[in-house]
Amino acid sequence: MASSYSAVYAAWKQDPQAFWAEAAGAIDWFRPADVTFDASQGVYGRWFPGAETNTCHNCIDRHVEAGCGDRVALIYDSPVAGRVKHWTYGQMLREVQALAAVYLARGVTRGDRIILYMPMIPQAIIAMLAAARIGAVHSVVFGGFAASELATRIDDCAPRLIVSASCGIETSRVIPYKPLLDAAIDLAGHKPDHCLVLQRPQCPAELKAGRDLDFLQEVETAKSKGVDIPCVPLAATDPLYILYTSGTTGQPKGVVRDTGGHMVALQWSMRNFYGIGPGEVFWAASDIGWVVGHSYIAYGPLLGGNTTVLYEGKPVGTPDAGAFWRVVEQHRVSVLFTAPTAFRAIRKEDPQARLIENYDLSSLRALFLAGERADPDTLAWAETVLKIPVIDHWWQTETGWPIAGNPLGLGLLPVKHGSATVPMPGHDIRVVDDAGHPVGTGVLGNVVIRLPLPPGCLPTFWNADERFRTACLEEFPGYYKTADAGYIDEDGYLFIMSRTDDIINVAGHRLSTGSMEEICASHPDVAECAVIGIHDAIKGQVPAGFLVLNANVSRETIEIEREVVALVRERIGPVAAFKTVMCIKRLPKTRSGKVLRGTMQKIADGLDWTMPATIDDPAVLDEIGVTLRERGFGRAAHPA
Repeated sequence: MASSYSAVYAAWKQDPQAFWAEAAGAIDWFRPADVTFDASQGVYGRWFPGAETNTCHNCIDRHVEAGCGDRVALIYDSPVAGRVKHWTYGQMLREVQALAAVYLARGVTRGDRIILYMPMIPQAIIAMLAAARIGAVHSVVFGGFAASELATRIDDCAPRLIVSASCGIETSRVIPYKPLLDAAIDLAGHKPDHCLVLQRPQCPAELKAGRDLDFLQEVETAKSKGVDIPCVPLAATDPLYILYTSGTTGQPKGVVRDTGGHMVALQWSMRNFYGIGPGEVFWAASDIGWVVGHSYIAYGPLLGGNTTVLYEGKPVGTPDAGAFWRVVEQHRVSVLFTAPTAFRAIRKEDPQARLIENYDLSSLRALFLAGERADPDTLAWAETVLKIPVIDHWWQTETGWPIAGNPLGLGLLPVKHGSATVPMPGHDIRVVDDAGHPVGTGVLGNVVIRLPLPPGCLPTFWNADERFRTACLEEFPGYYKTADAGYIDEDGYLFIMSRTDDIINVAGHRLSTGSMEEICASHPDVAECAVIGIHDAIKGQVPAGFLVLNANVSRETIEIEREVVALVRERIGPVAAFKTVMCIKRLPKTRSGKVLRGTMQKIADGLDWTMPATIDDPAVLDEIGVTLRERGFGRAAHPA
């Protein structure tokens, strides 16, 4: 189909308030807004002030009321627990009402905070919706997070209740959550009234008398009483949730998501961006602890009347690199959204994509990638093996939904590998130099978004307006600082190359590590890679590449390293000073798949460093340190 993107974006630009007022018509409101946008409220303005609505009503109740109670709302697929279960909208409503009754019985009321410290299980989604139903503000903390990190979040948002599970399940181990939770509460200055603990058979927990409650027992008691808990009318500007991200100072930032604008943006994006309609199966292969899990596992699909897949597994190892294909076939997934790192892992284990031949993927019509830059080589591989559109797009925890991408629902635009394509309505993207002046076409600079941010984006940080102003709005007045670096080409396509912290200065030349990684990844033997800048006494910084090779590679690594160096020097030139390349077994990553380049750089420079709270496997950093020391780098580095 011909794309209507240009007309839609132009309509937004001509009259933003009329555009979003029309989009708001897809949401049920208990009371309409006084005005679509009020620039006098909040830090930079607020969307839909005066309106009243409820997220749980829009995700669950309205679909049941419309006669869709028997439609499947959620598919729980857990290869690690050996379970697959379907939940209809009607079943979800009963479970959510029962848990909401439990919250109310334990003194939780509108505006109170609830921390969810949960694995990838249906009760986590139910707990989020139950909080939204009564107007409580939820904050999901990734299950298995270190006790100190959980304690910091407890102190910052002061929850009245914590909902947790006895354990999480990884591919090769069970992680007891309860000892971590107990330790966090001991460390925290704030103490919750109660902890609601879901007992999992893989590792039951000992409950503390007077504080801990059995989740299933409490819910069953509420059900036996025949509870009917109505949705509380909330202001559109009331907070729905707080999602913490790691701050540069070590103090986590509590990103606030409001109630009304969030729903309007997600509802619009499901149909117009992801091209998914009611009743279709949408799978975001992420975790509920991250923003993708909030927006596109829990809320977006349910707002759209879709079926959402909750997957408790990995792209490889549960049991093999065909895990994603099995889920797509079994559940007839229409659209898949995952991180590029998942496909790099699949490609590493099955570079010829032989496992795909075992599955029927005819239901799948598009793959969306986000979370980290999708290198062109991975994109091209996915296109070749899947034979469907593979769409890179770009957004952040702070924005809550896509800033830029190729809108399937409006009709796809021509694809340019390496580009996130074009801005979505609501986002006026500019590229500026460090002084805030616009740069020319194709020139690398700071990517910023003109204020006001659209509905769905954060209005502020939790209890920290001034910190929000300083961190995000102060450096480039009138704009939101994304802290990403990139450029816009002659066709208006946006290329995000790296975080601004990952721009390295080599003898006065500002170079993007992302462009070097793109070249490294193009080598046929390279599965994934990372490039960092290492301190150099003469040039300031010099780049160093880390390569993870495909599983079937049997050549000498020194040959591959020389070939990659030659590739970078050929395509960027001697100015890159690219001479150092190391083949390693694996890259250090967060649990969401982002490569920990900053920590790698500190180790390489011999600086003290702190173990990242979100790291998937701490042992990888020891491996990186050994490799660097063998090459003469980072001899003094040690954890702070």
